[in-house]
Amino acid sequence: MYKVKVYVTLRESVLDPQGSAVKSALHSMSYNEVQDVRIGKYMELAIEKSDRDLDVVVKEMCEKLLANTVIEDYRYEVQEVVTK
Repeated sequence: MYKVKVYVTLRESVLDPQGSAVKSALHSMSYNEVQDVRIGKYMELAIEKSDRDLDVVVKEMCEKLLANTVIEDYRYEVQEVVTK
């Protein structure tokens, strides 16, 4: 079994109105040291071992469903889970 952590963020060239709103709210709360906020998505997938290459499978899932690759970037981390 594998635990895959997927992080999806807007590309740097894409405006992030939600991030701007959070930054503004933080500034209004006197957290003026905050320079920028970017909002993203985080997902954890539990994936059974199979004959298919895990990297290929995760990339397919990200590009077909989990991320809009036109405006978003993604990265992922794989952790093997040992079950007793």
